[in-house]
Amino acid sequence: MMKRLGFLAVFLVLATSVHAASKSATYDYYSAGDLTGARPGPTAGAMMLLGGGDWPKPAFRWFVERMGGGHLVILKASYGDETQKEFLADIGGATSVQTIVFHSRDAALDARVIDIVRRADGIFIGGGDQSNYVRFFKGTPLNEVLDAHVRAGKPIGGTSAGLAILGAYSYGAMDGGSLVSKDALKNPLGSGVTLVRDFLHMPYLGRVITDTHFAARERFGRLVTWVARLASEEREPGVTGIGVDEQGALCVEADGTAKVYANGRGFAWIFRPMRAPDVLDRKPLNFRGVPVVGLGEESAIDLKSFAVTRPAFSITVNVVNGEFDAASWAALKAAAVTPAPAPVAASLLAEESAEPG
Repeated sequence: MMKRLGFLAVFLVLATSVHAASKSATYDYYSAGDLTGARPGPTAGAMMLLGGGDWPKPAFRWFVERMGGGHLVILKASYGDETQKEFLADIGGATSVQTIVFHSRDAALDARVIDIVRRADGIFIGGGDQSNYVRFFKGTPLNEVLDAHVRAGKPIGGTSAGLAILGAYSYGAMDGGSLVSKDALKNPLGSGVTLVRDFLHMPYLGRVITDTHFAARERFGRLVTWVARLASEEREPGVTGIGVDEQGALCVEADGTAKVYANGRGFAWIFRPMRAPDVLDRKPLNFRGVPVVGLGEESAIDLKSFAVTRPAFSITVNVVNGEFDAASWAALKAAAVTPAPAPVAASLLAEESAEPG
C-alpha cells in the first residue's frame, strides 16, 4: 500500500509540474517533473524490448518499477516530445521525464547531454530511423554512457528503431531504405543488408540481432538472413535472432529471465539454428532446418541458455533458393495467429511474402 501511495505522489508531482523545452542546432530538449527529486526506490538491471506500435502498458509499468520510479530519459532522433507526452498520459510513476531529440552527432558529444543521460535511472530509445542512432551515437561518449548505465544495474528499453540497436549486432538501415525480406533472401551479401557491429553492449544480447514489427511486416526472411550471414562471417554458431511483434514487449530481468507482454496475441520469435549455412554468397540463400520458437505471454525464456518453457509454438523452417518453401511459409503464418498456449508442433519450412517491410 505504501509503495502504491509513493508512486501516486510521484505521479501528482508530474501532473502539476511545469513542462520545459529548449531547442538548438544539435538537439531539442524537453522535461517534466521534479528534476532534482529523490528516486523513490532502488533500480534493477533490466531491458524492455518493444516491437513497435502501441505500448503494452503493463510492460512499461514493469520498466518504471525497475527504474525505482526515478528519472526517465527518452532518446530520439526525430519528431519532438510525443513519446514523453504519451508516457505522462498513459503510464506515469516517474519522478521526472526528460527527452533529447538528436539532430547530429555533435549532440552525443555535448557535455550537458552526457550529464543528463549519465544521471538517468531509466533510458528509453524511441522509434524512427536506426541509421541516425548509429551515425549519431556509435563511438561517442554517449555510447560509453549507455553501456555504463546498464553495467550500473539500471534499466534500458527501446521500441522499433530503438530496439533495433540493442543487440550486439544490428540492422542499421545504413543505405537509407528498409530491407524487405525477399531482397535479403535473394542476396544475403547485398548492399541493403547493412549489419552493424560493436555498438551497444547489453547483457545477454552478446550474440543477438533483433528485429521489430515482426509478423505484421513479415520480417521472417530478413531475420533468418541476418542470422545466417552473421553466423558465417563471425564464425559464431550461437548467433540468435529475436523478432518482437508490434504491440509486444520482451521484458528481461537482471538475471536474464524474460517474459512477453502484449496487447492482444503477440510474440517474441527466437531464431537459433546453432550453425551457419553450408554456403553464403551473392546467390539466393539456402538454409534448411532452422528452428523457430515463439514466446507468448504464458511463456518464459532464460537468455543465459535460451531455454524456453511453455512455448507458444515451435516450428522448423527451410529456406530453399531464396524463399521459404510452401510448408514453412504456412507454418510461419499459422504461428503468427496461434490462439492458445498449446505449442503448434511442426517440421515445416517456408516461402517469404513479396510485400515490403
